[in-house]
Amino acid sequence: MLTKQPRPFLRAMQVLFTMTHEMANTPQASVHSSHQSIAPLTPLSPQTPTSASSSASSTSSAVGLETADATPTTAKIKPNYDRQSLEYIWRSLVAGGVAGCAAKTAVAPLDRVKILFQTNNPHFEKYSGTFFGVFRAASDIKRAYGVRGLFQGHSATLLRIFPYAAIKFMAYEQIKHRIMPTKESQSAFRNMIAGSLAGCTSVFFSYPLDLIRVRLAFEVRAHHHPIKLSDVVRMIYTEPSPFVHNPRPTLRPLVGVMNFYRGFMPTLYGIIPYAGVSFLVYERLKTFAKTTLGKYTLTSHPKYPNKAELTWWAYLTCGAVSGAIAQTSAYPFEVIRRNMQVAGVVRDGNELRRTTAQTALDIARRRGWRGFFVGLSIGYMKVMPMSAVSFFVYEWMKSWLGID
Repeated sequence: MLTKQPRPFLRAMQVLFTMTHEMANTPQASVHSSHQSIAPLTPLSPQTPTSASSSASSTSSAVGLETADATPTTAKIKPNYDRQSLEYIWRSLVAGGVAGCAAKTAVAPLDRVKILFQTNNPHFEKYSGTFFGVFRAASDIKRAYGVRGLFQGHSATLLRIFPYAAIKFMAYEQIKHRIMPTKESQSAFRNMIAGSLAGCTSVFFSYPLDLIRVRLAFEVRAHHHPIKLSDVVRMIYTEPSPFVHNPRPTLRPLVGVMNFYRGFMPTLYGIIPYAGVSFLVYERLKTFAKTTLGKYTLTSHPKYPNKAELTWWAYLTCGAVSGAIAQTSAYPFEVIRRNMQVAGVVRDGNELRRTTAQTALDIARRRGWRGFFVGLSIGYMKVMPMSAVSFFVYEWMKSWLGID
């Protein structure tokens, strides 16, 4: 009797599996129509166990062949995310954050020494101005604190750089899409504006963490362990404010928070040319490499063979050159910013409240115009690999996340 035989049930499951597989490989635009065109099932005649098993094997073989044929085609389809969608935004945030952390980790020891040179730390000022002074300063730090001393403040760096880089790259993608929605609307000026606005947006949210990182790197105490993060935060919060003189007790908490934005204005002055020039030069070099030098720099995409992309060394070169040019244009503002950030440690009284212009005049009086470029050579040593790694990892992450 049919009620005692499971053959009709097996046959129905086979047909249902086949239908589901076909629907999964059908473009979404035609899924609705395929639902309407499915004919009702007709009663199945009883089959012998042998015929049922042969039917199952033939159906499985057919499904297997179809899957084998469809898989390569499906793997080549690149997901097309709307740039304004949350899916695209969070993926670009992750890509930018990972790229920033990778770049900062690669140059953390150089960054520590550069900050000590920029801020005229009395223990290391004797090493500034010479190429080998960088390595002598790093050697002294390693001798006093070990390898960990070269990475002092790096935890705060990663806490700062992930949101900074994530917001910067995400904001750049969004602003660029807004002001340059088509290829015809693209221009060098708009590209630079997009980069500058993205840099300003990201630095506003991450600046307090940058100030903490600089203070951690600046503190060099020969007879103590490296200073704790909590001690630096407390020191910044309680020191005299550069913004409000003798604040009332009710305003003291707000003034303490404002202390974490010491040197913020020269940061904005510097980030406008730095981020703008960086993105502008990188985009132009990338276009030049793809068009003029394409036969040397292009290779097939690892996930989508029909799409060409730049080789790893081309990405690294474009990033390194763009970083060097951007660093040169913005370096004087960075020196002013660093001096204002450590003013609470090395100065007293009214000197704590120096404006950007007064700080610049003080640097010029003490060291001349060369004082605005102290540490620029080590700046190149740091920013070129950092920019190269940052752009390369960002492009790689975009490719991996399917948003390139």
